[in-house]
Amino acid sequence: MKPADKKCTPQAAANIDALLLSKRIDEQVVRSWRLFAKALLNATGNAIFVVNPSGTVVISNRRVQKSLGLFPGSLLATTWPDFWPYARKALEKRENFKRLPVQAGDASYLGRLAPIVHQGALIGLLCVLEDRTELEKTTRKMLSFQELSRELDAIIASSDDGLWSSDGNGTILRINAASERLNRIKAADVVGRNVDDLVDEGLIDTSVTRKVLQTRRRENILQQTRSGRRLMLTGNPVFNSKGELIRVVVNERDITEINALREELELQVAKNDQIQRHMQEMQVVDPDSGKMIARSANIVRAFGQARKVSQVDSTVLVTGETGTGKGVIANLIHRFSARADRPLIHVNCGAIPETLVESELFGYEKGAFTGAASRGKPGYFELADTGILFLDEVAELPIASQVKLLRFLEDGKVTRVGGTVAKTLDVRVICATHRDLESMTAQGEFRLDLYYRLNVVPIAVPPLRERESCKLPLVRHFISYFSTKFKDAIPLRISRRAMDALLAYHYPGNVRELMNICERLVVMAEAHRIGVDDLPAAITGPLSPQNGCRTEMLEAGETLPRTMAAIERQLILQALEKYGTQAKAAQALGINQSTIARKLKRSIQAGTGAIDMHRCIF
Repeated sequence: MKPADKKCTPQAAANIDALLLSKRIDEQVVRSWRLFAKALLNATGNAIFVVNPSGTVVISNRRVQKSLGLFPGSLLATTWPDFWPYARKALEKRENFKRLPVQAGDASYLGRLAPIVHQGALIGLLCVLEDRTELEKTTRKMLSFQELSRELDAIIASSDDGLWSSDGNGTILRINAASERLNRIKAADVVGRNVDDLVDEGLIDTSVTRKVLQTRRRENILQQTRSGRRLMLTGNPVFNSKGELIRVVVNERDITEINALREELELQVAKNDQIQRHMQEMQVVDPDSGKMIARSANIVRAFGQARKVSQVDSTVLVTGETGTGKGVIANLIHRFSARADRPLIHVNCGAIPETLVESELFGYEKGAFTGAASRGKPGYFELADTGILFLDEVAELPIASQVKLLRFLEDGKVTRVGGTVAKTLDVRVICATHRDLESMTAQGEFRLDLYYRLNVVPIAVPPLRERESCKLPLVRHFISYFSTKFKDAIPLRISRRAMDALLAYHYPGNVRELMNICERLVVMAEAHRIGVDDLPAAITGPLSPQNGCRTEMLEAGETLPRTMAAIERQLILQALEKYGTQAKAAQALGINQSTIARKLKRSIQAGTGAIDMHRCIF
């Protein structure tokens, strides 16, 4: 023991011990506060660190160390060089920085820098970094959701289909603009109300939402709105993760136009079917309507008139005996008209029962009369819209139908039987008849005003007996046609006597009779040659001995020149008997009048045959 220690009194020793104990207590307190401060720094969600004026990290919590790699003793300028300029500026200017955006790798921070000053001296810089990475991700998601929500709103608002959404109790949450328009209601008047209330008030006639709530599955119904529109509603249930029905989404589609289009399509299909049937019927009546044979001047003139009138839409009245080819004239007008690519509807007015004429021509609505089609039926006028309607045998129309025909010719409108709405049509009318309409108007059987309306451009088709030059080409044409149709490609040959007989026949049935005779000859022919024996009795009758034709002349020793002269004289006499004058007889026989006069004079000089010269006027 040192000498000084020997002088230490008990009191002094006690003081020393007390001082040492107080020092140890202070160290424990400081250590405890340091541990508390460290725990407090680590407990915060922010990154906190302190640097001294030289930029050395003196304090850093666990988040800074883990995220940024800043530990006590680290130099900020080298460890995080992007942040050091902000820290240096804050130290130099002793200035606080708030809400400083800082980026460290993929992490985003919002920084706050505060200089630490003690007794006027700068001792460090406190840096607090608030991690904004998750917040920015959440913000971006929210912005994305907001954009998606706006996009969905735009889609819902621009949809032509109506959309309703309701909760699991049927309370309406939302409807779009299309639904407001279809149902003629306002969203403000129905949102927040129950669908049952809307049904009770008559705003809607039935609710698919209620049906979905009951069945918990997809449902479809048809709904009639107050404005008369028909809607097809589809309700879809929406369930949460627990299987609870939380939403009902209803789609409304307006099918009013669809129904109208369907009916229009059915009408067009019906029109096409009827047009095809009429085309087939026309093909049966006129097997080769595309080929027109005209040799005589009178029929050439009629065809020329048809070609000329085809360029305009004037009403045409075709007159002529039965079978002369009035339908061929109508086909010619249609072929060379501006409506050639539109339908030509051929209607035989005499073939329609009088009680059905009006409904067939002008159509009828559904339920117009007993037995009427459930969807109604378009008439021939509607079928011919934008085309041509050919009314054959128009003189057979009853007076009541003549009135409606006259009205259409005046204003171009037709009204279906049982209907109330007049429909405007674009139809050109061509009429034909074999009767004398002028005499019928005088007898009250045909309306005079309608006759004047129809007789805008009259075309008279001459009978076949006045078209001698056409007989030979017509016979050859029909024999060739039916030979190809029923036999083979090689036409049958006709003997000279058979051809002469066919050409001499007067054909009261005109071209139709000639066509039927040719068909009969082809079908009944036993060989490839048609002789006199194959001809009908109506044609061969004038060739028999009982009718004055000398078929046995050659057997009686007659020479060919004398036989030809006798036949020639007989034909001239028959022509004079029928036509009365040499001029008309010469025209019918296709020779000059001077030739007839010369041959008659020769017959008188030869003393053959008795000729009444009083009838041989020029």
